[in-house]
Amino acid sequence: MMSKLTVNKVGGIAHVTIDNAPINLLTIDLINEMNAFVLSLKDDRDTKAVVFKSNHPSFFLAHLDITLINGTPGGQAGSIEFNHMISNIKSMKQLSIAVVDGVARGGGNEFVMACDLAYGTENAVFAQPELFINIPTGGQGAVQFARRMGKNKALQALLTGADYSAEKAEELNIITQYVPQADMDAFLTQLLTIVGGWEVRDIVMYKEIVAASLMDESAGAELELRYFLERAKEEKTQMIINTFLKHGGQTVREAEDLQGIFIDTANELNGLAKG
Repeated sequence: MMSKLTVNKVGGIAHVTIDNAPINLLTIDLINEMNAFVLSLKDDRDTKAVVFKSNHPSFFLAHLDITLINGTPGGQAGSIEFNHMISNIKSMKQLSIAVVDGVARGGGNEFVMACDLAYGTENAVFAQPELFINIPTGGQGAVQFARRMGKNKALQALLTGADYSAEKAEELNIITQYVPQADMDAFLTQLLTIVGGWEVRDIVMYKEIVAASLMDESAGAELELRYFLERAKEEKTQMIINTFLKHGGQTVREAEDLQGIFIDTANELNGLAKG
C-alpha cells in the first residue's frame, strides 16, 4: 500500500502524483515507494509512459532527506537506495516524464534529469546546491550536468549551486522544454496521445539507439541498422506501408497533409483490427 504516491493508469499512461508533506522531501519511505513502483513496471507491456507530477503547490521534490547523509549504516543504506532509485528510473522501459511546477533542487533535480523527458513551468526552479552542506551530488547530478552542459557551465552550476528557471534550464539542457503552466495540460495531452499509440518495444528501441549513440556513434549506427532490417521484415510493417500508400503516401498529399495520411492509415488499420 502506497501512502506517498498516487497512481492513475489511463490509456496506457500512468499518472503518478507525489505527495510527501510537508515539502515533498525524498525520505526513505518515498524512495522505497518509488523504487517499488518503478520496478513493478518491469514486465508491464500495457503502460507506455509514466508522468510524474507533484501535489505540492511549491515543491516538485525538495531534495534528499539530509538526515540520511551521515556515516551510520542506516544513513549510508538510505543514500544508496536513493542512488538506486535514480538508476531504476533511467532503466525503465516506459517513457518517463517529469512535469515540474515547483522547486526541484538537489535530489529533486537529479530525479528530473533521470527522467527521459522533463517539462518545467514558470514556477519551476532547478539547482544542485549540495556543496553548501559539504557533499557532492549523490544521484548523478554532476555527471548529468557535465554531459549536458560541458565543463565550464557544469562547474559554474555545481560550484555556485545557482537556481535556474525553466527557461534557463531548457537552455542548459537540464530539462527538455519550458512550457507555461496555462499550456501544460494541452501540451501533455498532445504528447501523450502520440506516445500512447506506440508499443513499449518502440520506446525501448529508441532508448537503446540513443543510449548507444551517446556512448559510441558507430555502435549506435550499427544498432539502428539492425533494428531497421529486423522491423522491415515484420508483417506489421508491410501492412502499414501498403495502407500508407493507399491513402496518398509518396504522392503530393505528403507536402501539406502528411499527418492526415498517418491518421487515415491508423484509422483503417484500427478498423481492421477491431473487425
